[in-house]
Amino acid sequence: MRITELDVEQRQRMLSFGSADIQVLLQCRPAIEAGIDDLVSRFYQQQTSIAEIALLIGDADTLHRLRTAQRRYVLDLFGGVYDMDYVNNRLRIGLVHKRIGVEPKLYLAGVQTLKQLLVETLEQQLVDPVQLRQALQSLDKLMLFDITLVFETYIRSLVSEIGIAKEKSDSYARSLEEKVRERTQQLEYLTRIDSLTGLLNRRFLDEELSRSLRRAERRDETVCLVYMDVNGFKQLNDQHGHIYGDSVLRDIGLILCSVSRAEDLCFRYGGDEFCVILHNCEEAQAVELYVQRLLERLAERHDGLTLSIGIAHTGPKQYLSPEELIRQADADMYRAKHAATGPEA
Repeated sequence: MRITELDVEQRQRMLSFGSADIQVLLQCRPAIEAGIDDLVSRFYQQQTSIAEIALLIGDADTLHRLRTAQRRYVLDLFGGVYDMDYVNNRLRIGLVHKRIGVEPKLYLAGVQTLKQLLVETLEQQLVDPVQLRQALQSLDKLMLFDITLVFETYIRSLVSEIGIAKEKSDSYARSLEEKVRERTQQLEYLTRIDSLTGLLNRRFLDEELSRSLRRAERRDETVCLVYMDVNGFKQLNDQHGHIYGDSVLRDIGLILCSVSRAEDLCFRYGGDEFCVILHNCEEAQAVELYVQRLLERLAERHDGLTLSIGIAHTGPKQYLSPEELIRQADADMYRAKHAATGPEA
């Protein structure tokens, strides 16, 4: 708490605590000093009889330090100086009580016990009833002033802790949201990817082809769909086993990616069938720039392995639907498989 001297004066004025009260308390100091040790001893006898407080106090060294601090506080009550140092001491008490876990009910019980002992001491030491009444009134005001300081610090400390906890909670929530977002993206990615080849899977061919056609139409470009099938793949599996067959499919996936441009999209359509969407590409370019390189790379890695390849293109004057483009590419691939000529290897 940032309390100024003006704040202190205003608080004391609100409690009607003024110079007259200061003089009254200062006059009572000798009476308090005379019985201070007995007063502090009685205070801690009563406090340690409460199990919750005894647990908080703990060992004898702590009790000794508390007795010394309480003795100093009692003398400060009647010291006649209630400046910023006095106030800061009260604020520290609030922080200490909060940090060591003293609940407000225990603090208030302790204040009430101390007040009763002070009243008893003053009643024994002060003979003049007028002076006694004035002393008790002034003591009430000052102890209430102290309580407000301690509790404001206690409450502000709680509010600060709540703020810190909220920030941690918000930060944790944000991190969870980020993790969920990342996991969602990963799951979305995994649902799009063929686990064997790492290519996009058939499930997303229609979606990506529709998106490619819309983009091509906006840009007045052509789109080619290359459809291919591995020749004799069943016999290859029967002769060498499925593990070898899977390795061949993985190699084809790698080759497709290596000869494709960054904007092209490669798919495993299913089984030993593959599709590639070539953006802004004419059919002749697809054969010359894509298919030829594909077959060369395949021959380097798997001598004797051949593909049947079909190509369909659309645009820029009119555009086929995704289904029709796939159908035409598939049909062209089967013509290549059964014809003596065409893009076959």
